[in-house]
Amino acid sequence: MTSLPKYKEAFLKDCVSADALKFGTFTLKSKRVSPYFFNAGLFHRADLLRSISSAYANTLKSYAESNPSFQWDILFGPAYKGIPLAAATVDKLADLDIETYGKKSYSFNRKEAKTHGEGGNIVGASLKGKKIVIVDDVITAGTAIREAIDIIKAEGGELVGIIVAFNRLEKTPSATDDDGVPRPSAIGEVRKQYGIPVLAILTLDDVVEYLKGLGSADDLKRLDEYREKYRASD
Repeated sequence: MTSLPKYKEAFLKDCVSADALKFGTFTLKSKRVSPYFFNAGLFHRADLLRSISSAYANTLKSYAESNPSFQWDILFGPAYKGIPLAAATVDKLADLDIETYGKKSYSFNRKEAKTHGEGGNIVGASLKGKKIVIVDDVITAGTAIREAIDIIKAEGGELVGIIVAFNRLEKTPSATDDDGVPRPSAIGEVRKQYGIPVLAILTLDDVVEYLKGLGSADDLKRLDEYREKYRASD
């Protein structure tokens, strides 16, 4: 048994069964050698899309219930991975609480602006004058999220939050990655720069807690060592 909320535990089980969360030895883009790998792109099957969108919905709902001042109008899914996530999550939120979330909207950007018909590069609800939450799979370097933030600002929306599927809780890479110098994570940098909540369905701490419940001693030891080596200062 774990102390995780039921929706997190259910999502973790689906991540493992879908191989979206794997344990082993993986060389990341940063050249770090990680004992695990998370790939939300594998949630393309109908039952798995339901799983991840339900987990996003429960995470948003839980945060809003604990923080009544947190109000939003539109889930914005950056093209391309964020598009199905935004649409499916709005649907799941309505299932959870139709009175609260039944009128919420989703929106996404085109990669290239449409030059005919209504034109523009936004599909779905207009962002102008609305409170926006970005939904995406992960924040790695923060570049893609900052591009989405620029789009929202240009369209007259107000960014009030970001939600991702996974937070590795590790500091940003450097030229001398093993220097032992404390640094924030990419999520921490975005959170500080924009002064908004950045939520995650799962964190590395959740994965460690989950493995404790399974009794996976070897994987747990490797994750603990990796977590301590690259732990973010935020």
